[in-house]
Amino acid sequence: MRYRMPDKQDYGKSCFWQPFTNMKAGGHPLRVRSGRGVMLELEDGRRLMDCISSWWVTIHGHGRPEIAEAISAQAKRLEQVICAGLTHEPAEMLASRLIGLLPGHLSRVFYSDDGSTAVEVGLKMAFQYWKNMGAKGRKRFLSFEGAYHGDTLGAMSVGHRSVFTRAFSELLFDVDFIPYPATHISDADVVTREEESLSYLDCLLSTHGRSYAALIIEPLVQGAGGMRMCRPEFLRQVEKRIRAHGILEIYDEVMTGFGRTGEYFACIRAKTAPDIICLSKGITGGFLPLAATVCTDEVFSAFYDDDPMKTFYHGHSYTANPLGCAAALASLDLLADGEHFRDIETWHHEFIEGLETNPRLSRLRVCGTIAAMDIDVDDAGYCSRIGPELKAAFIERGFLLRPLGNVLYVLPPYCITKDQLKAVYACIDDVVCRI
Repeated sequence: MRYRMPDKQDYGKSCFWQPFTNMKAGGHPLRVRSGRGVMLELEDGRRLMDCISSWWVTIHGHGRPEIAEAISAQAKRLEQVICAGLTHEPAEMLASRLIGLLPGHLSRVFYSDDGSTAVEVGLKMAFQYWKNMGAKGRKRFLSFEGAYHGDTLGAMSVGHRSVFTRAFSELLFDVDFIPYPATHISDADVVTREEESLSYLDCLLSTHGRSYAALIIEPLVQGAGGMRMCRPEFLRQVEKRIRAHGILEIYDEVMTGFGRTGEYFACIRAKTAPDIICLSKGITGGFLPLAATVCTDEVFSAFYDDDPMKTFYHGHSYTANPLGCAAALASLDLLADGEHFRDIETWHHEFIEGLETNPRLSRLRVCGTIAAMDIDVDDAGYCSRIGPELKAAFIERGFLLRPLGNVLYVLPPYCITKDQLKAVYACIDDVVCRI
């Protein structure tokens, strides 16, 4: 049989199954030809400003030549090699760089491919840690209402039960969920919410404290759950309590890592010290898939044993891919060169004030390079009808914004200028008033 080259207009219509998309109702995807900085160019010649860093990964903007050149140079030396029993300079250098940026107790780097698998590794690591230590009954996990940690089965299990997990509910393991004290910059009730959440946690710990393997949380900002934010002090209070019960703490910094919260990592801004941290998304500047799960020496030592049953039997074909590691090293160089990711928080606060008088917006909030707001509608939630309407209206005006239902957020590449960000807010104000 001869291969039939599809017509240009056939691309994307039938063979490309898109993620998080109702393929019957979703319409035809826009074809992107190129990207440079904050701008995307479509096949039809239109230009879109990427206001969400293409699902939060292109932290430096599109087409950064420094990262492209690093990948090209590495590809000429070594493109891929099995990582079981072999190693290479980019993987070792990246591990060293990551450890140098993270809190000092995090010292062992395990590579994988994406955010979901970084979380899956962290959960398995925590569970097996207790088995290797000979502890009996440490089988349960603690998580937070509204959490989203990925789409593999373990990651879904520790995520809030939602439209993302409903089809697989009978496959997921049980988790105890703690109320999340979501707040924003003018919320006078934040302390009360935190006290209620901590009181609920105290009750769980007093009853089942010795049955928990780990607690997992997205520190400072819950991403896909609606860009809900909490205070650093709340994270410190949570950590204090689980430390008292010897429970491991896992930070899912897949989204919050690499500058998103105004510091390299949310744990640094919060002054907390997780036992395990999961990293991905911005790690390569959006050029290649890569993830890392970093743990303490204490966790690692439980697997460092002559007994083969204490080995961590987990891996991926592309673990520590040299091209991905080279891209990540170049991305870290760009962060170290002083890109203005810390300035963006100030700009967000300045521009978001202009939206406070918009009657359709509430809960305006900022953390680092992340700004978010709720649009007041009758059908609030991820499946709100207003989400697709807003997305289409923004694209028509040349802005790529992808609301989480009735939650609108701005999460730009760090190369965005103040004038460009101001234009984003002006567009939001105009569109929300018209929808």
